Amino acid sequence: MLHIHEEAARCLLCKDAPCTKACINGDPARAIRAIRFDNIKNASRWIAHCTDADLERAEQACIHYDQPIRIRELLAGSPLPAPPLGECNNATAPSSKYSPKGGAERGLLAITFCGIHCENPFFLASSAVCTNYEMVARAFEMGWAGVFYKTICKQDIREVSPRFDAIKEGTSFAGFRNMEQLSENPYEMDFDILKRLKLNYPKKVVIASIMGQFEEEWVELAQMAEFAGCDAVELNFSCPQMRVAGMGSDVGQDQELVTAYTAYVKQHVKIPVIPKMTPNITHMKEPAMGAYFAGADAISAINTIKSITFTPEAEVSEKRTVSGYSGRAVKPIAQRFILELAQNHIMKGLELSGVGGIETWRDALEYIQIGCRNVQVCTAVMQYGYRIIDDLILGLQTYMAERGIERLEDIVGEELPSFVAPSGLDRDTIVLPKVDREKCMGCGRCFISCSDGGHQAITLDLDSRQPHIIGTKCVGCHLCRLVCPTGAIGLSNRFKKKEK
Repeated sequence: MLHIHEEAARCLLCKDAPCTKACINGDPARAIRAIRFDNIKNASRWIAHCTDADLERAEQACIHYDQPIRIRELLAGSPLPAPPLGECNNATAPSSKYSPKGGAERGLLAITFCGIHCENPFFLASSAVCTNYEMVARAFEMGWAGVFYKTICKQDIREVSPRFDAIKEGTSFAGFRNMEQLSENPYEMDFDILKRLKLNYPKKVVIASIMGQFEEEWVELAQMAEFAGCDAVELNFSCPQMRVAGMGSDVGQDQELVTAYTAYVKQHVKIPVIPKMTPNITHMKEPAMGAYFAGADAISAINTIKSITFTPEAEVSEKRTVSGYSGRAVKPIAQRFILELAQNHIMKGLELSGVGGIETWRDALEYIQIGCRNVQVCTAVMQYGYRIIDDLILGLQTYMAERGIERLEDIVGEELPSFVAPSGLDRDTIVLPKVDREKCMGCGRCFISCSDGGHQAITLDLDSRQPHIIGTKCVGCHLCRLVCPTGAIGLSNRFKKKEK
């Protein structure tokens, strides 16, 4: 049986996709992309009028390096119900309107950040995805609400080659290592770019990210951002690979410097000031509180995590160094830091911008539900391009429509009460795993993992190849459920543990 998400993950997400060019009545490439980015409920919108012949031609045109994507089976044979988002304008483009009640436009994703109106919560993160006017303008045209422009400084930035490396799963990045520093443009050029962006896209949010080496530089750059018409300024206290000491994460690890530089900037500009925190520290709350008491309007977190890789192709003249790690692998770490800030009652009311491992609308939703008012995306754009904004917007719209939520504001921080300290967890009840015999293929992975890494609570009948859970031994850790390749292990009802 075809696994829909695994097959969609094999798709190369081609530019000017041959499968769609071969399809007369739809856009199979767009439908597959919707599945790939956790938007399966909307996939059928792009193949609603496709015939079997359309999908057969699309499959024959697939240029996959291995075997063609099984497009007919993936799209025609899979249940892909259209959601309650209104009618498609045509076979290849969904309506920009949707409504749980009839008539609400995509403005329902609008939210304010530091008092600034944002048409949706999706921003480009300060990075290689936003280094010039043309790039950012193209992203704005495609639907991104705003940009944290690549960090501007007065230093001579000299980059290395190569500067990127990745740990891959198939053709996708599980994690991404980046040795790039700040903008290589002259700082005057960058501020001119920001001025033109704000002039030509007045409804988009333009935020300058800056980094100074001394107090005077922080203030000068912030004032230039304000003069250029930027909506806010981000203070980069967090770049992990600066070749100049006393900059980047060296600042973010020092509460006194964070406090001082934030205060200096706040004293000299009227636009919102947003320090960006480093994760290369045990507790982020100390420097974040320094920024808060210095008058910061919001905090953005996280920047990349210090790391190394051993890939020979990524060596720089046979040398390696510590640099920043990003991508899907860092999302749980980033969210832990966001949670730490959101749960700090002293800083209650300080707004948050979430960064780290965001690829899908569901990733973004998680950040919003723990307190972020917007999210910043970098590594996913580097892999897949600005076009992922389509599924970020449509997926979040669909989720809100299904819940009957009319304002994004209403779900900011809604999951915070569900997070407690370890001492606050229920330790008197248990949930045992339950095997679905129809889904189980008898591979024995659950048996091996439980025997060698769990509590020896599973037996395997080698004749029937069926696993059996020993209730008296099972502690409800659910390692078996996590290793099961077919999803055959689920949850039983929670019940009270027996007294010892």
